[in-house]
Amino acid sequence: MKILHTVEFYPPSQGGAQEVVRQLSERMAKAGHDVTVATTSLPERKTKTLNGVKIKEFAIQGKLATKITGETKEYQEFLVGGDFDIVMNYAAQQWATDLAFEVLDKIKPKKILVPCGYSSLDHPDFKNYYSKLPTFLKKYDASIYNSPTYQDIKFAKKNNLKNLYVIPNGADEREFTNLSGRRKFRKRFGIKHFFILTVGSHTGSKGHDEALDVFEHFPFPCTFVIVGNKIEGGCYEKCLQRAEELNFLKRRRLKKVVLLNLNREDTVAALKSADLFLFLSNREASPVVLFEAAAAGLPFISSAAGNSTEIAEWTGAGIVTKTIPHHGRIGSDDVSVDIQETVNLLKRLWLNPLRRHKMGKWGRKNWRKKYTWDHITEQYLQLYEEVLR
Repeated sequence: MKILHTVEFYPPSQGGAQEVVRQLSERMAKAGHDVTVATTSLPERKTKTLNGVKIKEFAIQGKLATKITGETKEYQEFLVGGDFDIVMNYAAQQWATDLAFEVLDKIKPKKILVPCGYSSLDHPDFKNYYSKLPTFLKKYDASIYNSPTYQDIKFAKKNNLKNLYVIPNGADEREFTNLSGRRKFRKRFGIKHFFILTVGSHTGSKGHDEALDVFEHFPFPCTFVIVGNKIEGGCYEKCLQRAEELNFLKRRRLKKVVLLNLNREDTVAALKSADLFLFLSNREASPVVLFEAAAAGLPFISSAAGNSTEIAEWTGAGIVTKTIPHHGRIGSDDVSVDIQETVNLLKRLWLNPLRRHKMGKWGRKNWRKKYTWDHITEQYLQLYEEVLR
């Protein structure tokens, strides 16, 4: 098959959407398919082919609900004139999908949408966008959802859309088959006590504030590591200042916060080395990093953002803490956690290493059975072939 995937950002950019599309694209290319990814041009990208996947760049930014600028005409002409069998648009509410909406009638290949949650479904600024969306969605040959119960698939059913498929996210078996290197990572970063980890870019919506609050009130020796890259207008500086203040206050209690910006290899090593994963994100669709925690045999505590509750149930590796809607942030599904309840939950797991071991063991077993990217890519390809038939 000749396959086109569109996504706002792609490696070397890092993030959940980038990782999903990379995993699917590279595995499909390895299986012999001709795969192209259309995405935002990045100055740090040095090659137009990555691990067998062709990359077509466009200098575009924005979303239809606000404003899109750049090479919009060139992108739409590429979609309409492209010689593909399948076009898959990954994630709504961003230019790579929103611009496709305007020319769907002219795109001849079979069309598939992966909505990724509709995070601003009830936000007033997106009212017009979502009022028009059903008209666009009916022109797709299929749509893929990461959860059978989340708000994006509910929206589809409410609007009587057909050809709905549920395929979850997952984690890379090539990265997590071997769990060695735990001591090496800890020694490298001077981690001697209970190791609590969170992974997420400093966007301001990954729950870093709440996680630092939990760390502050956690009474036992520990090292809390935040792995995430800086984002313009994000929370990095605030997190750094908070970490310095907490490290000064807690230095006699064998507690410290460490902020790291790691490459992929070291991020995976961190997941394999930690004792517990703390993920208190305010806004998600289907967080890949929870599947990665399960793959690493790492028990996790999560907010209920996105379909985190389902991932905890599916993998058996996690517990969802008390979570409440947070109407002060943009997005209909934004949440925050109860800090004291999360501290109490963390304390109970700290005091029960046997339970943590069992959670990690269950998570790893269930990941191997259902949530490897090889297994998930096979499901995508089966759907692509079914749509073509």
